Amino acid sequence: MNEFTLPMALFLSAGAIALFSFVAVASWSDNRRREREAYYRSEMLKKISEMQTENAVTVLREEERNALRRRLEGIKLGGLVTTAVGMGLMVFLRALVAHQPVYLVGLIPLLIAVALLAYSYILAPKD
Repeated sequence: MNEFTLPMALFLSAGAIALFSFVAVASWSDNRRREREAYYRSEMLKKISEMQTENAVTVLREEERNALRRRLEGIKLGGLVTTAVGMGLMVFLRALVAHQPVYLVGLIPLLIAVALLAYSYILAPKD
């Protein structure tokens, strides 16, 4: 055993504790934010429905449209990022191992990206 084993073990264990503590606090904070948003949304809808107008229906429809648009934009962004990862992986593996067709592994994320983009542009509900 050398002189760096104990300090390294202490550093790694403290780092693991810090990482998982951060993940727990971030998760709790995100759940708390979602609860607060749901509460405010339900209070707003209650107030709008008490007015007995058509505003409640239009507000709900607009929120559904915005949620659908955000989801589709997220899928498109995911497809573009996955395309970049696939192309980068192909170039990297081609340069790394020139005499074997290992670079074709990059087709896996590239085809996943094609599927994501095809869904978002062709198959996803438009409105």
